[in-house]
Amino acid sequence: MTDAGPGPRPGPPPPPGPIRKWWLGARPRTLPAAIVPVVVGTAAAHPLHHLAVVVLHPVSSPAGSTLTLHVSQHSPAGFWWRALGALVVALAIQVGTNYANDYSDGIRGTDDARVGPVRLTATGLASPAAVKRAAFLAFGVAGVVGLALAWATSWWILLVGAACLLAGWFYTGGPRPYGYAGLGEVFVFVFFGLVATVGTFYVETERLDRPAVWWAAVAVGLLATALLLANNLRDIAGDSESGKRTLAVRVGRRAGGWCYVSCVGAPFVGVAVWGILAVTGVVHSLAPVLVFLPLLAAPLARPPVQMALGPAEGRGLLPVLASTGRLQLAFGALLAVALWLTLTPLVST
Repeated sequence: MTDAGPGPRPGPPPPPGPIRKWWLGARPRTLPAAIVPVVVGTAAAHPLHHLAVVVLHPVSSPAGSTLTLHVSQHSPAGFWWRALGALVVALAIQVGTNYANDYSDGIRGTDDARVGPVRLTATGLASPAAVKRAAFLAFGVAGVVGLALAWATSWWILLVGAACLLAGWFYTGGPRPYGYAGLGEVFVFVFFGLVATVGTFYVETERLDRPAVWWAAVAVGLLATALLLANNLRDIAGDSESGKRTLAVRVGRRAGGWCYVSCVGAPFVGVAVWGILAVTGVVHSLAPVLVFLPLLAAPLARPPVQMALGPAEGRGLLPVLASTGRLQLAFGALLAVALWLTLTPLVST
């Protein structure tokens, strides 16, 4: 009996349907970068909405000046609609940025040899005009909901929102996209770390005076930056050919891997330091031991870190993006629980 040999190779998978292609084009594996900062900011704001806020008002009378005590309670309904609004804004900006990136890279030819998630423009699954409209539609949703949040809090929020939208478009759009100059990681750290986390806390509390929120925002921003680095490490070869000088292209595969490891490892180091300070009483906490909760996500960091430091390139690095997204979600959820259970309530005076 002779060996018939292997059968015919399977053909390429069928193209995605009309709805699924837009879902894939939105790059769902990057959405944790939008979800996590809102969840963390909301967890930090939560204590303000379960305890009364005490305000002392000076009152002048013929008998002299006295202080009257006013006790107010933040509306739980108002708290949760602002949290939902912040989530919608963050997701809309993330999706809009992804579509804008798809459009701009597609018309430049940067995505012609790209690996990884589906590219609508470069593959012809959607026309450049349709992808551009999708980007502006997502940005429009963010703008409308952001306008409502600004009306409920402060109008300077509109300036922050406008900066977010412009940064999302000019990441790869316009005549001089900063993503092509290796500044994408700065954008992600600032807007999907500091701005998204602290901004969420502000629209829910209208204050910026909680140091733990800023520390948490740094940790969230570093993991969001790691998500972008995972993407750019995979695309070094294609980006080099197309002239896209990302940070990974500039420093090279090995140094880029270490940049990724630094962004993943630093939040865990920060949690350990925060926990030690809480346990020793340097930082006040309602339950110091629970501060260490985010460290439970550390095992999820091992596989992507090993791949980032290994020899894999191109398609071999595809699992790093998915693993980083799972790590970001797990760390963010545990960090949110830690903030929710350990932060003391703020008191307005």
